[in-house]
Amino acid sequence: MTTIRLTKEFSFEAAHALDGYDGPCREIHGHSYRLFVTVKGTPGEDPRDPKYGMVMDFGLLKRIVNEEVVSRFDHALVLRASASGDALRRLLADRFGNIVAVDYQPTCENMLADFARRIAARLPQGVRLHSLRLNETATSFAEWFAEDNG
Repeated sequence: MTTIRLTKEFSFEAAHALDGYDGPCREIHGHSYRLFVTVKGTPGEDPRDPKYGMVMDFGLLKRIVNEEVVSRFDHALVLRASASGDALRRLLADRFGNIVAVDYQPTCENMLADFARRIAARLPQGVRLHSLRLNETATSFAEWFAEDNG
């Protein structure tokens, strides 16, 4: 059996602020994120199956990532759900409709771990999440690999 990796690229715009951070990223600022999702598996071997030869339909991967990540985070303000930030989040929510409160500091690294959990849980049987890469800027990115997170 041949193992094949498939990668699909996604993009979304989001803003965040790092609660309590001691640098400029404590301020609300935005990024044009690029997310690369790589899955791996064995191509289907039943010639009668219309998906014969596919590890996974790219359309299904697109749907999963759009539902779990892009539709939630695109044009959102992502903030840590901390007690100190409750009043600010309520104030912003009165004016803006897409405030996403997360239970972690919304760094590129923590967002990747969250995305990995969300995506992996939705993949079809026999397909595994291999890696994620999240570009926060054109020159800065973080990566998540399944082999490191067994």
